[in-house]
Amino acid sequence: MIVVGSHNHALVALSILIAAAAAYTALDLASRIRASAGWGRLAWLATAALAMGGGIWAMHFVAMLAYRMPRMQADYDVGLTLVSLLVPIVATGMSFGLMGLFGRRAMLLPAAGLLMGLGIVAMHYVGMAAMKMNAELRYDPYWVAASVLIAIGAASTALWLTTRTSNFPRRLAAALVMGVAISGMHYAAMAGATFVMHHGEPVPPARGGFDHPTLAVAVAAAAFLILFLALIAAMFDRRFAHLAEREAAALRQSEERFRQLYRRTPLPLYSLDRSGRVEQVSDACLDLIGYDRAECVGRPLVAFMTPSSARRAIREDWPALLRQGEVRDVEHRIVTRSGKVLDVVSSARLERDGEGGFLRVLGGLTDVTEHRRAEEALRQAQKIEAIGQLTGGIAHDFNNILAVVIGNLDLLRKRLPDDPKAGRLLDGAFEGARRGAALTQRLLAFARRQDLKPEPVDVPALVDGMADLLERSLGPMITVVTRFPLGLPRAHVDANQLELALLNLALNARDAMPAGGRLTITATGRQVTDTAADGLLPGSYLCLVLSDTGQGMDAPTLDRALEPFFTTKGLGKGTGLGLPMVQGLAAQSGGRLFLRSTVGEGTVAELWLPASAVPEPARRPAPAAAMAQVGRLTVLAVDDDPLVLMNTVAMLEDLGHAVLERPSAIEALELLRSGQKVDLLITDQAMPGMTGLELARILRAEQPAVAVLIVSGYAPPAEPDADFPRLGKPFDQPALVRAIALALGAGQGKRLVEAPARLV
Repeated sequence: MIVVGSHNHALVALSILIAAAAAYTALDLASRIRASAGWGRLAWLATAALAMGGGIWAMHFVAMLAYRMPRMQADYDVGLTLVSLLVPIVATGMSFGLMGLFGRRAMLLPAAGLLMGLGIVAMHYVGMAAMKMNAELRYDPYWVAASVLIAIGAASTALWLTTRTSNFPRRLAAALVMGVAISGMHYAAMAGATFVMHHGEPVPPARGGFDHPTLAVAVAAAAFLILFLALIAAMFDRRFAHLAEREAAALRQSEERFRQLYRRTPLPLYSLDRSGRVEQVSDACLDLIGYDRAECVGRPLVAFMTPSSARRAIREDWPALLRQGEVRDVEHRIVTRSGKVLDVVSSARLERDGEGGFLRVLGGLTDVTEHRRAEEALRQAQKIEAIGQLTGGIAHDFNNILAVVIGNLDLLRKRLPDDPKAGRLLDGAFEGARRGAALTQRLLAFARRQDLKPEPVDVPALVDGMADLLERSLGPMITVVTRFPLGLPRAHVDANQLELALLNLALNARDAMPAGGRLTITATGRQVTDTAADGLLPGSYLCLVLSDTGQGMDAPTLDRALEPFFTTKGLGKGTGLGLPMVQGLAAQSGGRLFLRSTVGEGTVAELWLPASAVPEPARRPAPAAAMAQVGRLTVLAVDDDPLVLMNTVAMLEDLGHAVLERPSAIEALELLRSGQKVDLLITDQAMPGMTGLELARILRAEQPAVAVLIVSGYAPPAEPDADFPRLGKPFDQPALVRAIALALGAGQGKRLVEAPARLV
């Protein structure tokens, strides 16, 4: 007899609610699978499988308890019931695993949906087989097929929703849809089931079975408890994950902030690993060495050093750092990407972990290239200053000697008979004295202690006047070409020293053209507006250019060309003072000397001199005319060197003057204050006790009518003497006559500084 049952609507609703709760819990737990890693992912996978599979099983069992058949008692076999519980848990776990542990979820969705759907179907029919009752159970194959399709569709939908739903409303809606679908599979399967009751007494309950009320309460309570605990666990995990994410985001933000601070600091910083390779580097350090970050990170720091610095760093600095934990102010030389070598000072410190192990090395670089250059320039300046001071003292004594020699030779020339042989000997002595005077002038010009007499100089006329001298000095194999534009400004410079500078530059050009060549001399007017332009002050300049077609100089030679005593000529062929003398003259005159040279193409020397707005001075009077204008004088001669004093007195007496002599400025002042009348005071500058300038100033205050002429071998720049004419040692008698005339205001009435005789 076929038994037709009915459903308890309350239990049906409860079963649907259990299915929806299980679906919602599974969706919520599936999101934790994707958000976790490692063993945590497996734990959440097992929890989701237990919630989904156990919830479906609980829905099925409650739905079976909701089905009532009159006059038929049904119990459940415990073993098959447990099997029906395990089957959906395993099937859903495997399905969630396919979707959560592998990357391509869309491709695995059909297989995972089929596996879960068949697991649900198997759970249903194993659960049906666990029923013990006095009836035969028959199935309609069409309803069975429909239940299988519903199960697979519901499972596939559930798995697809686990990858799509995220917020609460969508997850709740998806859970309701899945709950109805899963319940629909059960009730579709029940619709295809037919119960045929056996004749006889009802089948007694199986041993170990449960009655319906107890089983319904137990299954429902267990299902909701498990789902509730799973949701609580997911909620706490999500909360902890959110806090961890916030902490991780804050940590990442902090790390990024400190990373940016480290990279963008204006200091060249770096960090090294245990093998000395670069881990991190600041932008300033990259700018210093010229490399990109990708090219720098991972390379040893010594790879950016010169070979000698790298060897020292490997052998000495790195072991000292590991041993001491810190090194400071270690000097290295690094090579930039462009090939430029920089001097740097490096300091580094070793960082250790909590157990004292190696963590990293933090260090920084300081570029001291310009500082080293400044130190080298200071040393050179100090060396030049020392040489200049030594040169000044030597020049003073040497000029005194030459003054005696030249003065006596000049007087001797007047007293010798007209003997050609004696004349040649006398000329040879004069030539030697002139060469000594020229050497002294070079030393003084190099040391910038030359007693210059700047005046407006017509440079084209000066060069034209030197044509014969240049031709004799350079020889027939050198062609001299001069090109001067019209309207050139006059240069404010000492004419005699400019001639000497031009001769030195021309002789250097000759030595650079042993096989002959061409020397071109030109000049142009220039304007300087920038205060820092090559050390020149703003103003008008005359640029005198000498260019040759000689051998030229390489970069190292050009860098040292202006160093004193540096020469590329053979032994005895050069003093190394020619170019320094020219540079000294230019600097002392307010200009500069610039050199450009290329090997095989020649050298260009540019001599920049201040332009003069003062009109060209009138010609100096000839010695005879100056003597006629001066007349006979009473002269007081003062010099601490007896030979020089004797020579000066002899020249003055030869000119017909009455001469009084004193060996010191103090004695001369006593004589003047005693009432002795003199017309002219000729005094040496450098004397012990009182200088000639101090004596001249006292005399100017006490007896302003007495003319003063200061004679000196060199003039220290700290003693300005623009108010008194000066005669430089050594000098001959014609120069002395002109100087006296100027001191007395003869000639043009100007107190111009008289230059010594031209000694080139």
